[in-house]
Amino acid sequence: MLKMLTTITLLVLSNAVMTFAWYGFLRKPGESAGMAMWKLVLMSWGIAFFEYCLMIPANHLGRSIGMSLAQLKIMQEVITLCIFVPFMIFYIGEQWKWDYLWAFLCILGAVFFVNREALLAS
Repeated sequence: MLKMLTTITLLVLSNAVMTFAWYGFLRKPGESAGMAMWKLVLMSWGIAFFEYCLMIPANHLGRSIGMSLAQLKIMQEVITLCIFVPFMIFYIGEQWKWDYLWAFLCILGAVFFVNREALLAS
């Protein structure tokens, strides 16, 4: 159980870092508009390095406790949405749309189906 919680925690942290690496500079597009694209890419890669330092151990640990690649990927997608939607609304300032909820419920359906055997066996 501790390894599963560690895997989830590392995935949450890595997704938070990656969200800022990929989208953080879009908060005020005018500020980054004059910046050379190669600088934006290098800045994002520099931040993403720390994401890799979290994601790789998370995937390795999850795999070592018997999680399939599909389970790891679907879990990562759910965590990504849990991080991205609040980031998008509170940090970037975009408006909420109910379609986000419906899309999230579809992803939760994917979580069920990728883990169905384990869920039904317990």
